[in-house]
Amino acid sequence: MDNDRVVNILQQRSSGILLPVFSLPGPFGIGDLGEPARLFIDFLKKSGQRYWQILPLGPTSRIFGDSPYMSYSTFAGSPLLISLDLLIEQGLLQIEELAPPLFSEYSVEYQKVDTYKKGILKLAWKRFQAGSSSSGTLKAFTLAQPWVVDYGLFLALKGKYSQKPWYQWPLPLRQRQPEALSLATAELSDQIDYYIFEQYLFFSQWQQLRCYANGLGIQLIGDLPIYVALDSVDVWANQQIFQLDAKRCEPALVAGVPPDYFSADGQRWGNPLYCWNTDHPKVKGQLWDWWEQRLRLNFTLVDTLRIDHFRGFESYWAIPAAEKTAVNGQWQKGPGLPFFKEMDRRLDGMSIIAEDLGHLTPEVEALRMELGYPGMKILLFAFDGMVDNSYLPYNLGKNCVVYTGTHDNDTAVGWYLSPAVDSASKQQAKRFANRQDDDAGSFHQDLIYLALSSVANLAILPMQDVLGFGNDCRINVPGTTLNNWQWRCALRFINNDLAAWLREISLLFGRVPLICPDSNAAAFLPEQSAAAAPPRPLL
Repeated sequence: MDNDRVVNILQQRSSGILLPVFSLPGPFGIGDLGEPARLFIDFLKKSGQRYWQILPLGPTSRIFGDSPYMSYSTFAGSPLLISLDLLIEQGLLQIEELAPPLFSEYSVEYQKVDTYKKGILKLAWKRFQAGSSSSGTLKAFTLAQPWVVDYGLFLALKGKYSQKPWYQWPLPLRQRQPEALSLATAELSDQIDYYIFEQYLFFSQWQQLRCYANGLGIQLIGDLPIYVALDSVDVWANQQIFQLDAKRCEPALVAGVPPDYFSADGQRWGNPLYCWNTDHPKVKGQLWDWWEQRLRLNFTLVDTLRIDHFRGFESYWAIPAAEKTAVNGQWQKGPGLPFFKEMDRRLDGMSIIAEDLGHLTPEVEALRMELGYPGMKILLFAFDGMVDNSYLPYNLGKNCVVYTGTHDNDTAVGWYLSPAVDSASKQQAKRFANRQDDDAGSFHQDLIYLALSSVANLAILPMQDVLGFGNDCRINVPGTTLNNWQWRCALRFINNDLAAWLREISLLFGRVPLICPDSNAAAFLPEQSAAAAPPRPLL
């Protein structure tokens, strides 16, 4: 990617919407990469937006609470997001084979979706195998995406060993002894090929979707967690680049953050840590090569990457694995500026948004500024009565991305209605928007006004805030594992009236692109009015 283009993309005054792919509407219980995604891209175009920000796309698991930030693979895509309609067009399914059960419009019922979709994908797999070019197609995909071989073997082995984590498998497989891997590959070849087939479908559909978005002038913003799950193919296949106990194949140190104002015990995330400070040049080379592959693949999927927990690249909190809390950790140095300079050189430029929330040291801020990456400013964090609060609209600079909130926050309306939020904070927020009322129902519009009118080059609005929904539509509550990552947006709410309002206010504050490709996006949008929609039940 050309460096000048990278800079220009994030320096143009623009805006976009944050909506996970799984939150899209559709008849199959979860958003997918087919018509639901294209309809939303049409909505973005019609409403004058330039960006669609998503959450990580990897396979999720009930074991990890369905979190997209704790996946079996940082390279793979979730098979639950594969479009069944596109498989019909491809000739791999017939419409009468779908017969979906009744799914909720408002939440993802993961177990129900998983059972249904994987059953349907197995039908597509059988039809694919019957084709004369199936073997060559998978071989070509494997050559283009070599990581998928280990991924397929990893999932096949988890199936064989009752979903136990890899570090509880027989020792030869834990240690990846060549003979054990060879025998397992031969024994489980059919299952491995099926998992490769799933990834072939996902990546084929995603590239079609990205081409569609870019053709309408819509840029995609992805999300890259800094850490990976311990029970993942990433760690199993690359043990040498993580701080693991060589005998037990388990972490010696784990990731987290130290105690702070919000948590007396800190947060113990439990992810294995990278060998950033190794004395072995070979291991360091393998670690940097792995990161290059990870970043390179992500930039084939999206135009810009938000890097989660950016401060961990300057220094990170290392907690002894035996500790139950994060209290007794210590800071260790991250790879810092040389790492990003080298990745930038290898990838010929990177478009990065740095997640720099929380307590930051001057060293972290200096690293971000040296790299020129825009940071994140969250308006819901602004109203504590302190005039020097860096999230207040008048304290923002141009090189940042302003959000009303993120997937980890309450919605704007939910925040305003929460008894846990001080009334003075609510009054301050209203006064910043030049409102004299205490109407919670319009508070999302107040925050959107502040975000779009700010000097920040880019403003991102969670879809729940665009719609003015309450905390029953919240995506995630940090520190909890139940009832997260479930919210879905029903189709009737993504309509022309909403697009017209959003375009008008985006135009007012100079955030609508002056030149965009022509499109007939309006033809794809449902005509019903949000005001006329029937009442929406709580989740």
